[in-house]
Amino acid sequence: MNKPLNTQQQAAHSQSAEQVLAALSSNAAGLSASEANNRASQFGANRLPQQPAPSLLYRFFKHFHDTLIYVLLFSAAVTALLGHWLDTSVILAVVVINAIIGFIQEGKAEQALAGIRQMLSVSANVCRDGQWQQLAAEQLVPGDIVKIRSGDRVPADLRLLEVTALRIEESALTGESVPVSKNTAEVAVDAALGDRSCLAFSGTLVTSGRGIAVVTAIGAATEIGQINTLLADVQNIATPLTRQMTQFGRYLAAAIAALAVLMLFIGLLLHDYSTAEVFLAAIGFAVAAIPEGLPAILTITLALGVKQMAARNAITRRLNAVETLGAVTVICSDKTGTLTRNEMTVKDVITVQGHYQISGIGYQPDGQIHFQEQALQLTEHPAFAALVEVVAIANDSELKHHDGNWSVHGEPTEGALLCLAEKAGFERETYQRLAVIPFESENKFMASLEQRPDGSKQLLLKGAPDRIFQRCTSQLDAKGTAVALDLDYWQQQLDALSSQGLRVLAAASKTTTQNELGIADLQQLCLLGLVGIIDPPRPEAIAAIATCRQAGIRVKMITGDHAGTAKAIGVAMGLNPDGELTVYTGQDIEHASAEQLQQLAQQGQIFARTSPQHKLRLVQALQASGEVVAMTGDGVNDAPALKQADVGIAMGIKGSEATKEAADIVLADDNFSTIAAAVSEGRTIYDNLRKAILFILPTNGAQGLVMLVAVLFGLTLPLTPVQILWVNMVVAITLALALAFEPAEPGVMQRPPRQATEPLLSGAFIRRITLVSILIGGTAMLLFHLALSQGLDLATARTLTVSSLVVAQACYLLNSRHLNSFSLQPSLLFTNWVAWLAIAVLTLLQLAFVYLPLLQGWFGTQPLQLAHWGWALLAGIAIMLLIEVEKKLLWRS
Repeated sequence: MNKPLNTQQQAAHSQSAEQVLAALSSNAAGLSASEANNRASQFGANRLPQQPAPSLLYRFFKHFHDTLIYVLLFSAAVTALLGHWLDTSVILAVVVINAIIGFIQEGKAEQALAGIRQMLSVSANVCRDGQWQQLAAEQLVPGDIVKIRSGDRVPADLRLLEVTALRIEESALTGESVPVSKNTAEVAVDAALGDRSCLAFSGTLVTSGRGIAVVTAIGAATEIGQINTLLADVQNIATPLTRQMTQFGRYLAAAIAALAVLMLFIGLLLHDYSTAEVFLAAIGFAVAAIPEGLPAILTITLALGVKQMAARNAITRRLNAVETLGAVTVICSDKTGTLTRNEMTVKDVITVQGHYQISGIGYQPDGQIHFQEQALQLTEHPAFAALVEVVAIANDSELKHHDGNWSVHGEPTEGALLCLAEKAGFERETYQRLAVIPFESENKFMASLEQRPDGSKQLLLKGAPDRIFQRCTSQLDAKGTAVALDLDYWQQQLDALSSQGLRVLAAASKTTTQNELGIADLQQLCLLGLVGIIDPPRPEAIAAIATCRQAGIRVKMITGDHAGTAKAIGVAMGLNPDGELTVYTGQDIEHASAEQLQQLAQQGQIFARTSPQHKLRLVQALQASGEVVAMTGDGVNDAPALKQADVGIAMGIKGSEATKEAADIVLADDNFSTIAAAVSEGRTIYDNLRKAILFILPTNGAQGLVMLVAVLFGLTLPLTPVQILWVNMVVAITLALALAFEPAEPGVMQRPPRQATEPLLSGAFIRRITLVSILIGGTAMLLFHLALSQGLDLATARTLTVSSLVVAQACYLLNSRHLNSFSLQPSLLFTNWVAWLAIAVLTLLQLAFVYLPLLQGWFGTQPLQLAHWGWALLAGIAIMLLIEVEKKLLWRS
């Protein structure tokens, strides 16, 4: 097991290389083999700890730990006691199917941790006993001296000792849009993770250059190891629906048990029922009141939602996440690759002649260059043409086109410059490189000596503006003539571009006759212009944020990028169109108390330079304030926050495996707008679940009322337990299931999110359930006693009672399809063909129940005359019209 290092390791970025080596008792020659073995015994292997995975049996049977599942199991026990094994089998099958679906759908945290482990390096170039050798990365210990170079995955957390043009891709860990240049100078002790330029982090990728470094942390003590620990420590939280259903199930079970006991006492003490009769009546009441089909309907509705969301590119890994989306009040989104394309794009170019706007986004070279709102004629803009030559030729990257997609092989920034050259129609193939000074973090520029197609030689320079300015003495004017440098002008233009959050590069050149190139040659150059580059917002994400705002959902950006860049993107995204954006940094989060953090989390729209711990704390702070939080991201640094959130949403294309495994939902198209569509789907699913509950409970309420009233007044029982099970089974299988296919209610994305604390059954719901239970139950009892008064035998009267319950439920289905709207208007009546199919199937099942000899023997039924069906149909229509009147006069959902 990895042990933490001494406290000096924690501040390796704020100490000099010599101090870090001394603290680790190491030196440039590396450790001896014996010392390395001693440290391996002390600190353990350089790998992430792996918790034993839960057994398959545990993962399967944990899905039975639910109050409503217990109610179902109780129902199965009751039917078994009654000897109705077919019904017992059906109920148990529902329970098992529910567990199987949950078992298959749910992703495991252990898989998320495995996704992180796949990021780790498998080997390392280590200096032991003064000799360089290849060792398995697991054998590294603190104090080892290692070499890294382009293409390597960093094998542990390192303090850099020597670097040569070293750049490392850290976006998965820090959220940086582009590879980070590394150096050996110490930084402030409280520097953000992305600003610790003298460190290299385990699992990140070296994109260029090389370096020598000392190992400061291994295994669980590394930054990626701490994310691994965060993931393991995050507890899955119950969704709003889960909490509501658990509470509802407990109350329902308690109420049924209390009323069943009451029936036993009344039947034995006040009436002449035998013990067997009153026990059977109480069991019948319990079977009537328990909504056996409800858990199955909930599971099936959620599963249908999963399918519908998959068609909209949202792959759901956990069933409950489908519904929870409908309750989301805050979406915390990563910036890079989620709100933006993670494809650097040139947006602006400035020369002495003026300001050029470049359209198009990403690496696809589609777009135009405009000057003063006119399309550019390159021959009329010599400074712009010279600038394009520099950025295209002093460039080591390549644009690739494969299967209709454009990508960059090399640096993202250089890819953006090549895309600009393509849009300008510049051809780079005929140039011959004579010498080059590669980009290094100390210089912050790249220089290239090139021979042009006409045989002349040109020295080309691109890089950080402050470094380029000091090497220039002239600038190219609108006519292509070199004139004296106006440094104030360029500084103003640089400030203007930087204030927009753009990454700014400068380009310069001069004609020469030399054949070699050195730093000393980079003097008296001609400044050509500035290039403003940005990781552009996704246009569809801008529209999606506006949609979320209409739906009462706030979107917050949590990113590892710089505050200025993040704010510029936030403005472009419209995060707060009505006022100034409030931006906080990782340091603000670090120094805030729990109470202060809740305030920051509510007030801020952008959180920049954040670490994985900061993201996790922000999600927890929002949840502590009562928010239902969705978190999106693509990097491994987002994984803990995704797992903590009520709904974790990962990017499917550019997302890391760790992030996908920690998430509840994976966006197959990496499109933020898919989230808005998924929220709409989630709200529709929740509406349909409520409709199913509003429909199913009066079925059980009516049957339970019939049994309860019969016992209270000492009457003949209108139903037998097995007939009650028939009604519950066929209504749930046919009619209730049809509600899962209901389309979205009008204005579903124009209403605010529901409160996570609101009860599943509102006052209007309880009133409706009570009213419908009384109407259907009272009508059934009325028809039962009418049949007896007409001289019909008990079996026929009970058959009529069952049929009246089924017909009334079919009519009530039309009421339940719409919570607020008048359901019988032609524009709404036929929007769900499944409902009419369900009524047709139910009609056939009920006819079989009444007329098939086999079912007559099972359920004790007798054939009915046409007039009896007329009684039941008239009663059902009357109930349907009364409910529509109640909906018009009293309903407020």
